[in-house]
Amino acid sequence: MKHPAYCRGHLPRRFGDRQRARTWLPVSQRLCTLALNRQVDPPTPDMKLGTLAAHYGVPQQRAHDALDHTRVLAGILRATLREAAQLALPLPLVACPPRAESQFTPKPPKTPCAYRNPGRLTPDKPLRQGMKVAITGETTHARAELIGRGVAAGLNMMTSVSRHTSVLVANEAASGSAKARRAAAEDVPVIDENTFVQLLDDVQVGASHEVSAPGPAAPAPRRPVPVAAEATDGPLAGHRVLVLGGAHGEAVNARTRIVELGGSAAVNLSRSVTAVLVLADGEDDRRMRRIAELGLPVHDEQWLTTPTASAGTAAQEKKPKATQSVTDVAAQAVQVLPRGGVTDLPSSQWHLTASWAPQEHCEVDVVAFVLDDDEQVTFDEDFVFYGAPENPAGTVQLRTDGPAEQTITVDLATLPPATHRVVVAAAIEGSKTFGDVGAVQITTAPGSDAAPLTRATLDAATTERTLLLAEFYRRGPLWRFRAVGQGYDHGLAPLARSYGVDIDG
Repeated sequence: MKHPAYCRGHLPRRFGDRQRARTWLPVSQRLCTLALNRQVDPPTPDMKLGTLAAHYGVPQQRAHDALDHTRVLAGILRATLREAAQLALPLPLVACPPRAESQFTPKPPKTPCAYRNPGRLTPDKPLRQGMKVAITGETTHARAELIGRGVAAGLNMMTSVSRHTSVLVANEAASGSAKARRAAAEDVPVIDENTFVQLLDDVQVGASHEVSAPGPAAPAPRRPVPVAAEATDGPLAGHRVLVLGGAHGEAVNARTRIVELGGSAAVNLSRSVTAVLVLADGEDDRRMRRIAELGLPVHDEQWLTTPTASAGTAAQEKKPKATQSVTDVAAQAVQVLPRGGVTDLPSSQWHLTASWAPQEHCEVDVVAFVLDDDEQVTFDEDFVFYGAPENPAGTVQLRTDGPAEQTITVDLATLPPATHRVVVAAAIEGSKTFGDVGAVQITTAPGSDAAPLTRATLDAATTERTLLLAEFYRRGPLWRFRAVGQGYDHGLAPLARSYGVDIDG
């Protein structure tokens, strides 16, 4: 597959070569072959280059050779384009605006505070290590000096104010700055600069962040399993069902029922779909012609009352035996999570991919918040979004693959002890809602080209513009993953403020 630097919105690493040539490639759009294959969803155990080459019949002559790698990739692209055309899938093309590489260079990482937040500063009491301190307005000492002294004393120097802020340092409390207004609204105590400097001379010892080591009483990491047992042994176990037509509520109920019966609800027509459920007006969907050509079984809503395990028989009979066995193995490996389903994570590096049906007049943005035990970002740069696609430490990154799919990567092993949760959300700007978009599918995998280990299909109601997709969170010595699916009518800005991101306006 393409190297991530070439296919996910980042500029190529050999930026200097283009500078020396004093030219740019005459390209206005880009396409990630990995994103395209995830939409096609071929019956392969993973998305590695060698696996896809074997599946599509593209011979590899010299592994790890750049020229052969390019030739194989071109062959895979041609074959995948044919598959996409058969499925009537729109290509996941992304615009290539001329961006300077410096815009994507993360800032130096903030020094993590090693101490828990003990709460607010009280009058005539000393500062305590772990207190969250923000500074606003003009100061006599250089701002960098004050921050440096606070960090050295064990304070958590913040760039924003929230209800968890211990104290705000301001020489003019009524300055009208955003921080001062938020401090007044949250009743955060305010002290002047001289008082702060004096208190720095006697900062009390705080309680350190500690992640307990695994011991006999701690639950051992296990393979991801769904909360509901029926998700693996129901009559639709191993099958993916595409729902067409119906009012939003009817489609939501149908997809929920499919999961209850052990199946997986697909949001797009792909090679992994084994059956189609047609609700009211679904027969008019433009994909029905393709579905008939592929020989997929088509059912009405009554089928969900007495489904049979033969949901995908007609489609599977058309597949070679070797391909069918690979499909069965891949289906068994993926665990279907209901809304609210929780799994333990057996490794540290995870790729969460969110996908939805392509939209003509609606843009969906996937974002992430890196939160502490107060459910707040440590500083604004722990809000990861399209304009800032990774946090300064590089532990959480946004990989933008296309207009109908985006990926968040999380390196759990390198997150500081103060990080207790990483929340992933999706948002829509403008008047459109997730009722217009429909279901959002999320998958988690231990690598960009690895087979998914979990899958969930999430539905919002009709009016939501922001949707909490999932969260990675600590539970003792372990990290866990939860499929959330909670929607809100407001836009992204109020959600960001609730997590302590300083957004004006």
